[in-house]
Amino acid sequence: MVTAIVIPIIIIYFYIISKRELQSHTEQWLALEQVYEEAIVTGKIHHITITKERFYYHRYVHIVQLTLINNQKTTIASKVTPIVKGKVITNELQIGDEVRVYGNWKEGHFRFGRYEIIAK
Repeated sequence: MVTAIVIPIIIIYFYIISKRELQSHTEQWLALEQVYEEAIVTGKIHHITITKERFYYHRYVHIVQLTLINNQKTTIASKVTPIVKGKVITNELQIGDEVRVYGNWKEGHFRFGRYEIIAK
């Protein structure tokens, strides 16, 4: 008798918890694209790395890392974009382009959300 009451309650409880967790991770995943533009970094692209990483279960992110050189100083800037169904991710950047990226510094890394190609 007790088992017939307690087991469905436990199942419903864990279902609600997992649904909330999935919703919070989905919000965090979509928020990755929004980067506050607090700083500007300018430089010539020396190296480009493009990767796809798993964020949470079936959620993936597209990461573009640029190695920028400006006045003998090397800076690594990265752009993180959630991979959403139906959205095409293009890469116009090429090695040797002079770019200006807008973003912020977070934990020693520069994350940008917007860029301008100054000269090729």
